[in-house]
This record gives sequence, C-alpha cells and structure tokens, in this order.
Amino acid sequence: MRKLFLLFLLSQSLSQEILAMPAGPQPTGDSLKIYNKVLTAREMKEDLQLFRDIREKANSGLYRYRTKKQVDSIYNEAFKETRKPLSTTEYFKIILRLTDFEGSCHNYTEVGKDLMDFYGRQRGYFPYDLKYIEGNIIFNNQTKDIPAGSRVLSINGVADTALMQSFYKYFSTDGFNTTQKWTGSVHRSFNYRYMIEYGLKDKFTVTFNPPYSKEVKTVALPAVTLDTRKENQKNRYSAGVDSLIDYNTQPKYSFRMMDKSTGLLSFRIFSMADGADDPRFPGYVRFIDSVFQALDKNAVPNLILDIRSNPGGSDPTFEQPMMYLTDHPFKENISAYANFDRDTIPYMQYFWGVSTDAKSGPEEIKEGRKFLKGYLLPYSKGRSYQDSIHNPVYYPKQPAYKGHLYLMIDENTASAASHLASLVRAYARNTTIVGVETTGGYYCHNGHAGLVYELPHSKIKTKFSIMYVEQDAPVKPNQPEGRGIMPDYEVWQNYEDYMKQKDSQIAYVLRLISEKK
Repeated sequence: MRKLFLLFLLSQSLSQEILAMPAGPQPTGDSLKIYNKVLTAREMKEDLQLFRDIREKANSGLYRYRTKKQVDSIYNEAFKETRKPLSTTEYFKIILRLTDFEGSCHNYTEVGKDLMDFYGRQRGYFPYDLKYIEGNIIFNNQTKDIPAGSRVLSINGVADTALMQSFYKYFSTDGFNTTQKWTGSVHRSFNYRYMIEYGLKDKFTVTFNPPYSKEVKTVALPAVTLDTRKENQKNRYSAGVDSLIDYNTQPKYSFRMMDKSTGLLSFRIFSMADGADDPRFPGYVRFIDSVFQALDKNAVPNLILDIRSNPGGSDPTFEQPMMYLTDHPFKENISAYANFDRDTIPYMQYFWGVSTDAKSGPEEIKEGRKFLKGYLLPYSKGRSYQDSIHNPVYYPKQPAYKGHLYLMIDENTASAASHLASLVRAYARNTTIVGVETTGGYYCHNGHAGLVYELPHSKIKTKFSIMYVEQDAPVKPNQPEGRGIMPDYEVWQNYEDYMKQKDSQIAYVLRLISEKK
C-alpha cells in the first residue's frame, strides 16, 4: 500500500490549510511568550543532533541530492546559529532550512501543537487572498481599498521579492525544483507562516500598484481572525478558476467530452481507493475502462488528461489510466528500500506516529510494525528492500488509446500524481505535456511510508517518508536530474487571463488542438 499524500499540498488552497487550526476567544493569560518559549543552547544542540541522527538512520534519501560534505556544512552552520538562546520559532526556521535542503516533497516540519493552536486563536491574519502571477504578488479580492489585480509591492515594509524568498524554506520539493516554492510563497504563506516568519501584527501596511497603473498607493489593513480570513478566501477574485482543479470542490475523478473531438479526463486526487483490496477499487477500474471504451468506439482524436494540483494518493490507482496509454509494460519502481531494519524502527522513543495530527497508540504502532514486516524484505547489507509483491508489472490494456494525449501538470502535481506524469513522459504514446514543472521528481523520490518524530525540547515535529524509490523512468534528454516532470510547453496563468477569470493552461491546450487541425 502506498500512501503519498502531501500534508501541506502542495495543491491545497490556503483556506484548507488553515481550516484545521482552531479559532475562538483567547483563554485568560494567552500570550505568545507562553507558547513560543526560549530554548537554551544546550536544548537546541541536543534536538539538532537528534534531528540529524534520526535522518541518518531512517531517511534513505538524505544524500540523494546532497553530498555528505554539503550536508555536514549546513549542519555545522546550524550548530553555530544555536550557540545563544533562541525562541522556538527562530529555532524552527533553522530546522526548516535543514528539512528543505534534503530535496523531498514528502518532507514536512511544524512547530508544536500548543503554538499552532495559539496562532489559530489570534486576530493577526492578513485579511485577504494573494496570488502569484507572472512573478508578482497579486491582490486577489475586490475591495474598496485595494482592487483585485493590484500588484503588491511591499507588506509592512518588506519588498515583494524579499517576502517571497523568505517563505521558500517552508515548501520542500523534490530535488532542486523551485516552481512550488514560487507559488507557495504567495498562495500559502500569509497565514500562520507569516506569523512565524514576521511575528504577530495588528495591521498590514500594503504598498501596491492598481491594475494597469504605475501609481503607487499605500493602505493599512487591520489584521483579522482566522474565521474572517476564511470567509474572504471564499470570495477571492479567482475562486471560479481555482475551483476547477481543487480536489476539495471537484470529484476525485471525472470524464466529459468537451466537444466531438476532445475528451477531458480529470484526476483531482488519487484517493478513490486505498489499494486493490479496497471495495471501491473495482468500481474505479470499471470507470476507467468505460472511458477508454468510449474513446475507442467514437475514435476520439484528442484526450486531455488533467492532473494539475493533484497531491497524490495510493497504489494502484494512478497506474490504471496509464495501461491504456502505452505499448510498454511498466512497474511502479525499479528499486525501493529503507535503510534501516524493518523490525527495528530507529529512535522509537521519539517516534510520534504517521501524521502530525495525532500520536500513534500501542495498537497503531503494532499495526505499523506488521505493515513494515509485510512490505519489506529482511534487512541485508544495510537496506530493507520492498517485497516484489508490492511492485507488480503493469501491462498495456485494450482498447489502447490511439489519439493524441495532452497531459496537463502544474507546480502542485506531486507524489502519486507526479509519478503518473513520470510514466506518461517515459512510456505514453503520442503525448504533449503542457503546464508547469511538477514538484514531484521524474527519476526518483523519497516516498511510501511516512514517519513523524517529535524533538523533545522544542516539540517540533518532523515527517519524512522512509523509502528511497527509483522510478521506472528511462533517461530522457529533456528530463534533467533532480527536477520534476518538465512540460513540452511551459504555461503559467497569465495576468490578462487572470483579470478575465480565464484558465490560461486549458486555453493553451485547446489552442494546440485547434491549430493541429
């Protein structure tokens, strides 16, 4: 069973990211000083050493993109930065840089629950939505003070470029990819991340250019509660276009004919079944087969496969459409392994669970051990390899799709979804890929079973997936090492289409189809 969900989706809207954070009146004596405690140099050193020791023992991808010398160097710098007492949030930023440096979109790190809950209670949120368009921060609500489409030049005196760059470390991506960092630094940062990075603010002084104007204006916006921010999120200017690829508002999978010559097969998230033994799986397989039967019967010449902002899911869901798109048998991976003994989870005394939301109890730990024992072969020569039964060969299915495939991807296509994109790039017939480089890698990733550890002094939780996975991805000249799946045509949402509330990427694909005629 393969669980490859991004915990900060990469594809999720900001409103969904913060829904789980509690909002409400502040308890008596509620103060940031209570929860953002100052850590001593000794506490930070011990947590930092433990953080690295856990990565060395349990994280098989630690040295995939970085040499030991490079990893040693960034840790040496981190130890230097912790020689004097720091607040938990300042220490957290150091841990974030280390997490991000590894190059895995399955990495996730967060501060302790008490501090997260505190942020959720505050009237300290930036009130409106912001969107990344053509390298700029664009104001994404229609208000009397700032019109939608205004370019934000600075917030509280920090210039737009510096703002974006300060949030890159919060968004771990596979290899050296940066596309999700760019958009995430705007779409998903002006929530609790802004509070961590810049502190609690009671107002936000915004300097901006109105749409189609070079005039510089400044407005002070009062900070709001989480509930108010969420309401404003619902009314954001781009909501109609955004919702088209949002798995929170769309079916997990769907198909429709856009016209007589073009079908649209969409996968918003690969959680339609947890595995082949899930009762939901046969119905899903029948749906996929019915789509390709209809495409074949009607000789539909164009098929758009839309997996934009799909954060991933479970085997063997994403492999199902691929079998109709290729003449080549394929596997989920060439090799997959953990670098510790399947029977002995490293540093068990600091193990939290498989999710940061809830700590695993004795029964859950027992089931987890059972899963690893059935999923991995006995430890040998420093590795526990995946049992081959969990890595079957998938063979082409009939009726094979004979038309032209247009795969749509974006910077939030991750995990199982980017793995499908990798297979399409590797083995699909007659394919054109349109959109933005995925956050998930083409050649490999660290995925599968995720473990969460809690550092004892700072209460920082860190999650990573334990398996190093070499995907079934032959070398391609247009696929550089350490990058996501590269589009044949790089297409971002552009400003003019944003103002017209138009989907730039689907419009581009339809234009390619029209010009082909």
